[in-house]
Amino acid sequence: MKNSIIGLVCGLSLVSLAVAADVPPVNDGYGHGDPPFLQESGWRSLLNGKNLDGWTYRTPERKGWVATRAVVWGGVPKPEVLAAIPTPGDRIVNSAATLKMASDIVTVEKFGDVELYIEFMCADRSNSGVYMNGQYEGQIWDSCGRTSDHFTDWAGAIYNYEPGSAAAKEAQAKATATPSGWVPFGGVPPKVRAERPAGQWQSYHIWFQPPRFDASGKKTANAKFLRVLLNGILIQENVERVAFTQAAPPLPESATGPIMLQGDHGAIAFRDIYVRPLRPLSQK
Repeated sequence: MKNSIIGLVCGLSLVSLAVAADVPPVNDGYGHGDPPFLQESGWRSLLNGKNLDGWTYRTPERKGWVATRAVVWGGVPKPEVLAAIPTPGDRIVNSAATLKMASDIVTVEKFGDVELYIEFMCADRSNSGVYMNGQYEGQIWDSCGRTSDHFTDWAGAIYNYEPGSAAAKEAQAKATATPSGWVPFGGVPPKVRAERPAGQWQSYHIWFQPPRFDASGKKTANAKFLRVLLNGILIQENVERVAFTQAAPPLPESATGPIMLQGDHGAIAFRDIYVRPLRPLSQK
């Protein structure tokens, strides 16, 4: 009997080792099922499950965000609505605005090289964005099924530079007009369309490197979206930003910055906001 138990334990150990050896790398630019913060160590949440501690308003007089245990989409009768259950919880939604538009919401903490995982839900025709370093936007838009050739209106695009800026003018001079006649000014379309319909949770997974500066403060390297997944699908890779995005706070570029979530263009909700220091990317 003793020998049988020893043999069983050894057999289970071998199975465990084999299973562990078969686990693929999850930092390789592809989705791998469960969110990465469940699969690997080093992640920490930017939401405390109770309130908005750790976040601040870009426009305090607007406010508009609450932490809630559940977000209710209005469905077919009211697709533009995202309502918060009036109990504190682990997701945030901008539906508590007393004015027409809620504020953008910004982390108190600043980050350098960072990996971000974040889930979001759009209401019908809502427009939001994730601003890395507080200045470079990954677009969020209820664009599923919409065919506009203004590709910066697609979820997953890297948004345009500030209109009229030197960066925007240079990018526009090099750009080709779309069939509708629109000329991009620094935006980058996603490699593929991967968005989901309004009322469904979606995810961004972003590997980001802020700009580099020498000891004198001179910029030596541009900010870069090293890799971006939307709903587990690779949509951006090695996209440099020579200047900040349209509608970002007009501040000098910096080596660290907050994460800002846009809240002033329709109902939007977020959950599972996790960060960890940037690690070397696995090769695809």
